[in-house]
Amino acid sequence: MDVPGPVSRRAAAAAATMLLRTARVPRECWFLPTALLCAYGFFASLRPSEPFLTPYLLGPDKNLTEREVFNEIYPVWTYSYLVLLFPVFLATDYLRYKPVVLLQGLSLIVTWFMLLYAQGLLAVQFLEFFYGIATATEIAYYSYIYSVVDLGMYQKVTSYCRSATLVGFTVGSVLGQILVSVAGWSLFSLNVISLTCVSVAFAVAWFLPMPQKSLFFHHIPSTCQRVNGIKVQNGGIISNTPASNHLPGWEDMESKIPLNLEEPPHEELEPRADRLLVLKVLWNDFLICYSSRPLLCWSVWWALSTCGYFQVVNYTQGLWEKVMSSRHAAIYNGGVEAVSTLLGAIAVFMVGYIKISWSTWGEMTLSLCSLLIAAAVYVMDTVGDIWMCYASYVVFRTIYMLLITIATFQIAANLSMERYALVFGVNTFIALVLQTLLTLIVVDASGLGLQIETQFLIYASYFAFIAVVFLVNGAVSVIKKYRKQEDQESSSAVTAS
Repeated sequence: MDVPGPVSRRAAAAAATMLLRTARVPRECWFLPTALLCAYGFFASLRPSEPFLTPYLLGPDKNLTEREVFNEIYPVWTYSYLVLLFPVFLATDYLRYKPVVLLQGLSLIVTWFMLLYAQGLLAVQFLEFFYGIATATEIAYYSYIYSVVDLGMYQKVTSYCRSATLVGFTVGSVLGQILVSVAGWSLFSLNVISLTCVSVAFAVAWFLPMPQKSLFFHHIPSTCQRVNGIKVQNGGIISNTPASNHLPGWEDMESKIPLNLEEPPHEELEPRADRLLVLKVLWNDFLICYSSRPLLCWSVWWALSTCGYFQVVNYTQGLWEKVMSSRHAAIYNGGVEAVSTLLGAIAVFMVGYIKISWSTWGEMTLSLCSLLIAAAVYVMDTVGDIWMCYASYVVFRTIYMLLITIATFQIAANLSMERYALVFGVNTFIALVLQTLLTLIVVDASGLGLQIETQFLIYASYFAFIAVVFLVNGAVSVIKKYRKQEDQESSSAVTAS
């Protein structure tokens, strides 16, 4: 395949831009849907009662026991999230995002309404099921914007939407801590504020414009044109060369497998595509993507670590409650969540400035950081001091958010948008399968039903196991690479002589 020179590349880019302006939504139209979606994400995440959920359930408002909360109620969220994830993934595309965003808003309203007024074990288990719906439908929020804005705005609107949810969560955590510690508000009052905020989010969602297309079921075919080697289709540019990585140091040819070189036949899909054909396309994409060793490596870490992360985050309030009961002392759960989110955001920002050959040292880095995570969880579990628990939790979340961001960039670097959604969906699904097994065996009352301290010891061991796996694999990869370089140097020396 001929590679166009700099002049022809600029000409191709100019021609492609002209086609984009005529074939896609005008760039000026990005502001309204983005602003509405950001407002929705902000209010949906502004839930000041969430850092205090466990004390609320154990307190006089619900009067549930620790075994009921940890071993019979919280596992329901894991099971419902797993069962709903794949159907919601397909429904999101088939219904074109907005109805599923509305479903998320409605599920959040039901969840917090039941938090206020539902009583008894069975009612709170149903509450967790609705929260599972709200969590599973997050995919609609994060993918909606790509169907209504110009291709060139993807990076900007993605940062806006994700920042909105991050700011909303941080503001909610800080607000909850201030209202509890300074104003002396009850946890019931915090749930009233949370219900109000998610209701505002639901109202905002109704004003979102309805997308006319989606990735698979409502893929709109149009004339496919080539301009000096660049394919322009449906207003989007699909390069015939591998996508460039935005992180420095990704220089190995093995890491530049052009997963978007051989595009699946999405353009063959009619507006009313056969559902079986859609599943075949998804399966074909799955096989192509996971045949790449670098992508497979980062995806395995993603799935394994996300499983452990979910478990720690879900049950850490229970551990804090055991270390220092909220009935006998002031708690600072909201402040800790806010600090960990803020430091995590700073760590994520620093990712773009980290200069390392991820293709060579990526697995070793994952091993080292997984070991640090294991140490943080172990300290959180064994020290018995609430401030050490808080500090360890901040370290845990910061390292995880840093690594998951790096993994996101590494996985997405060579993927088209369709495969991007598929790979992250599959990784999350595998993480939930693993989490379900871990919950069923370790947490659920029908399984071992272990105490919270024993659970966290198992989670620390789990992350230590991840560290060992990637240490061994990374060491083997580094040795193979340097041996290959030595062989090439020796063969070059023989040829030169």
